[in-house]
Amino acid sequence: MSSSLLALLAFTPILIVGVLLVALRWPASRAMPIAYLIVAGLAIGVWRVSGTQVLAASINGLIIAATLIYIIFGAILLLNTLQRSGAMRAIRAGFSDITPDRRIQVIIIAWLFGSFIEGSAGFGTPAAVAVPLMVGLGFPAMAAVVAGMIIQSTPVSFGAMGTPILVGLGTGLSADPDMAEFATRLGFERWDLFLANIAARVALIHAIAGTFIPLLVVATMTRFFGSTRSFAEGLEVWRFAVFAALAMTIPYLLVATLLGPEFPSMFGGLIGLAIVVPAAKRGFLMPAKGREWRFPERAVWEPDWSSALASPTNREDDDSAPRISLLRAWSPYFVIAVLLVITRLRILDLESVLRSAHPFITWAWPQIFGSSISASFQPLWSPGSIFILASFITIGLHKLPFSQFSRGIGDSLKTLAPASMALIFTVPMVQVFINSSDGAAGFEQMPLALAEGVAELAGTAWPLFSPFIGGLGAFVAGSNTVSNMMFSLFQFGVGERIGYDPLWIVALQAVGGAAGNIICVHNVVAASAVVGLVGKEGAVIRKTLLAFIYYALFTGAIGLGIVNLANGFLNTGFFLAAAIAACFVMAIARARPAALP
Repeated sequence: MSSSLLALLAFTPILIVGVLLVALRWPASRAMPIAYLIVAGLAIGVWRVSGTQVLAASINGLIIAATLIYIIFGAILLLNTLQRSGAMRAIRAGFSDITPDRRIQVIIIAWLFGSFIEGSAGFGTPAAVAVPLMVGLGFPAMAAVVAGMIIQSTPVSFGAMGTPILVGLGTGLSADPDMAEFATRLGFERWDLFLANIAARVALIHAIAGTFIPLLVVATMTRFFGSTRSFAEGLEVWRFAVFAALAMTIPYLLVATLLGPEFPSMFGGLIGLAIVVPAAKRGFLMPAKGREWRFPERAVWEPDWSSALASPTNREDDDSAPRISLLRAWSPYFVIAVLLVITRLRILDLESVLRSAHPFITWAWPQIFGSSISASFQPLWSPGSIFILASFITIGLHKLPFSQFSRGIGDSLKTLAPASMALIFTVPMVQVFINSSDGAAGFEQMPLALAEGVAELAGTAWPLFSPFIGGLGAFVAGSNTVSNMMFSLFQFGVGERIGYDPLWIVALQAVGGAAGNIICVHNVVAASAVVGLVGKEGAVIRKTLLAFIYYALFTGAIGLGIVNLANGFLNTGFFLAAAIAACFVMAIARARPAALP
């Protein structure tokens, strides 16, 4: 079978998912079972993978889905607890004291706070923290999910203390025994220094593309959730948006260059918060009073915008909840941040305890049904346990009656049940897709078969397509780390074959793998489930697709320009990157500038 036909067959499940979710607007709970059957059929009928392996991959997918549902439950429980304790009212008032402008609020919460949480924990945790926080502040559930998905780009490559680089690229590249010798020839005697060099390249590309992400978040929000449905209302605050972007990306780039891949997103988000919040309180680059942007009245919200969790009829009335100080209101989030950081810091090495092989700590099913696929769950390491622990701590911190907390548990379970259905089919589909190698037909696993077909068509223009392949991996697997494991060695080989510096091509893979989280079905389902937004996954992806195309195309153009620097700065890649940046500049120029105080 030709590589082109094989690539087309491997692309079929992804195409079907796109058509059903985005074009036909099916809910994931209907679309993903069909996608699962198609993938399983291709694996058995074309790739000739054994039924045992397909079953093992499916069971592994169900176990992974259960771990995600556990995290989602913890996030929903924390939100319900904060609503019943009166914390959400205090936090809402605190943001109103800075500004009632929702554009500024989404930048601070989604971009800066979300980047810090991504750097600390990764693996979708920002959506589980920032998205319900925005809903609690009065954002439409869909607006919160869309914002939470778009910022899953720049910080992701250095999420969970650099896991996509250290584990994703490290594991993927080290699969070639000659790679260590290659690193040594470049002067890197230690493997971690080799990875740090790639990480610095990744950070440079991200820092350039990330400059426009906060602006894209607010413009998308005003376009789809404003009274006038206008991009221009978001672009009005371009000064503040770019300021907030640079407040994160400059320290992010410096940390990646000087300290390595563990801390860029965490320190970038934290330093950005320390710069931007005091500046916002002093009115720096803020819209003038009377020019703040708000969502329309809840009575005129479209049905798709809200969820049962966000409905005031399913939420404890703010007036009946006790009044607490802003510091106490935020204290559960401080608890979460501290627990995430101290459990992930390598210098403390708590990971060796919380993820040890002891059967009470790691629940494992090795080599399921005799296959090469193994499943495991480490509840003490899961962010879900941290969310649940923070919820219990909140009872004491906020003096919440246990009867109210119990009602919050019940409400959380009611929200969780329908929202979990899509994950039960989405994750097994992904696992069968990934674990489609070693079949009797002798074909590469489906993602690699697809990538090889694209590489044959792209030729020397490959750097432009490289981030899209990384994004494809994340779209399918729901993980930048897994995408890097799958494609990093492949991307390295393509770079060598076409005569470009292969490390820049690997860096583009890592950047694209981060960007793929913007539209990943797996992540959209999980983020939507956290706020009880059921069956609207296609609507979310339609609203975030532009952000993904921007990020992958812009970074690909930058990469194409970098690898062709020998031909000067006036090359095709930099020309295309400049054209994309010029589109933002022209859009800003046409928008009405927000009046400053």
